[in-house]
Amino acid sequence: MEMTFSLRRRELVDDQPMVTEVQDRWPALFFKEQIDAEFFRITNKMLLTTFRAVVEEYTPKLLRLYRARKAAFGKAMEDVMAKLDDETSDILWHRKDAALRGLPVFLRDEPKELFRECLETDVDDVALQGVAVGILYVREDCGPGTSTRVQNIAVLLEERVVLQDLPDTPTALAYLFGLLYALNISYPKALKYTFETLQNIFMEIGPKCTQRVRSLKNKLAL
Repeated sequence: MEMTFSLRRRELVDDQPMVTEVQDRWPALFFKEQIDAEFFRITNKMLLTTFRAVVEEYTPKLLRLYRARKAAFGKAMEDVMAKLDDETSDILWHRKDAALRGLPVFLRDEPKELFRECLETDVDDVALQGVAVGILYVREDCGPGTSTRVQNIAVLLEERVVLQDLPDTPTALAYLFGLLYALNISYPKALKYTFETLQNIFMEIGPKCTQRVRSLKNKLAL
């Protein structure tokens, strides 16, 4: 993969192939270790270790911001925080999950464009339709009125599962972000500020950002 990097980047930038074409041409690029390696070749930054460390650092600050301004963001933020408050196990896992799920809400993007959920029986029929970029949480189908648990977290691109069996939201979002870089895919307009935040604040790539993201950056620096 190292030896073919220049050729691959030229093809991805100039030809802008579909994800299915890239999977056929460069299947190894969708392995977790190769997403990390490709991101490093492009940015000279470690993807997963950097991302997870930043999530660890910013989770308490983000959750404080969400709680302080919960009323300003309506039901979407209330649902994120209520779900966190209801959890009684794996609290650290759920805090990081809530910090990231609340990010597009706080930035006034469209969280439903990024985070999708479905039952295991609906993956092929419902969950992938119309998803250009996203993370899918597949829950057990235990019947009506039964609390379900997440059995799989997957990364979606162009209505396809390209990576799955991920342990948590930070890992899934890191690999999704890395794949956008590796495949030269533009950020979705409905998630512009969310991905700009991941780029400029989380990964510290690029000197410029919009006023909305700069405002969040200043709040997190306090």
